[in-house]
Amino acid sequence: MGGRDLVLDTPAAFEPLLCPGMRYKGAHGGRASGKSHFFAEKLVEEAVVSPGDRGGEGLRAVCVREVQRTLSSSSKLLIEDKIRRLGLGRLFRIYEDRIKTPGDGLIIFQGMQNHTAESVKSLEGFRVAWIDEAQSISEKSLNFLRPTIQRVAGAEIWASWNPRRPTDAIDKLLRGDQRPTGSIVVRANWRDNPFRTPETDQERADCLRIDPDSYPHIWEGEYATAHKGAYFARELAALRAEGRLCAAPVDPLMTVHLFWDIGGTGASADACSIWALQRIGRTIAVVDYYEAAGQPLAAHVGWMHSRGYKPGSNAQIWLPHDGVTHDKVYQVTYQSELEKAGYDVTVVKNQGAGAAMTRVQAVRRLLPQCAIDPRCMPGVEALGWYHERRDENRNCGLGPEHDWSSHAADAFGLAAIVMIDALSSGTPTGAPSRPSARRPACWRA
Repeated sequence: MGGRDLVLDTPAAFEPLLCPGMRYKGAHGGRASGKSHFFAEKLVEEAVVSPGDRGGEGLRAVCVREVQRTLSSSSKLLIEDKIRRLGLGRLFRIYEDRIKTPGDGLIIFQGMQNHTAESVKSLEGFRVAWIDEAQSISEKSLNFLRPTIQRVAGAEIWASWNPRRPTDAIDKLLRGDQRPTGSIVVRANWRDNPFRTPETDQERADCLRIDPDSYPHIWEGEYATAHKGAYFARELAALRAEGRLCAAPVDPLMTVHLFWDIGGTGASADACSIWALQRIGRTIAVVDYYEAAGQPLAAHVGWMHSRGYKPGSNAQIWLPHDGVTHDKVYQVTYQSELEKAGYDVTVVKNQGAGAAMTRVQAVRRLLPQCAIDPRCMPGVEALGWYHERRDENRNCGLGPEHDWSSHAADAFGLAAIVMIDALSSGTPTGAPSRPSARRPACWRA
């Protein structure tokens, strides 16, 4: 480096990715997080230090996307910009289709869609593969790439992407339950980027104001929703933008209110959903979420016990009006069985005609007062999906669509009905006699 050290400013969100010896490094999140900039700089850094570390052997790296029609759609221009900004132009030779790195190394750019099981062997010997826009990479391409790159000792696969669906290949690989050994993945969004510009902040604010349906996916890195006009899009966008999707631990001094949507028992039964909320002053802390399909009542009670929501522990259960009807298999009521188990149970009366939209309006009023713990994300995703069924021929709405999201939405709607009423009337909703002033750490009054 000619007596000069290479100094790179790394945002805190990406620091875990500097850990050596990891085979897979991933960063997911929304626009303006700096994901691609981080990996481009890291690639330049690896290229500079590789000759010194490897006795003159330069870095061989491939930057891939699923489809790469032109080099202008690759990461090449970004890497070139990093080389120039870091003042390293004398160490690299930039060609039309590749970049020569120090120590006779090489960076190339390819689309995986064009590879076959035979042609991908040309990538053997490459030490780094960076998959940009990895939400588009196919499972077939990953199955080609992974064993090819990993044949080299110390090889790494990097991935940067804005999540699209949990079923996408990269999400299943790096965010699923069975991640590869030696993988580290971080989430980064606009607020994690200290180098963003005022223009970027204005663009984000405009998106939140003009297109709240798309905002969570574009800027907060949430999975994309297929439905414009989802009922709670604006409120959930504000929740994320204001930092209220954050740690909200259970306050042991305050009542835990458990709001249910009753499913049933058996293979064809609807899911049972439970939200756990605490009222702390004017703040509603959403501390937990549970969902299970086809399980008996004992399974739901077992979950509450596992979380510490036991009889005598300031736990109060709220059931919808069908809590007094019988389980189809076991011929008992949920209310009677939960009371038999020692719980304080309240059945909320039916809201009558227009009940579904009454719950929707209540949720819209309650969400601005909520802080929601990240372990509730399955429920939050359901709230984000919950939408109106449309008759396109008549251009009119037909009420909420009954699908996988309905149970979480109905349970949260029940919570909103109760909590809005309590907040309006000043009633304590079952709070213990010794109130706590503690709020979730993330809540900003």
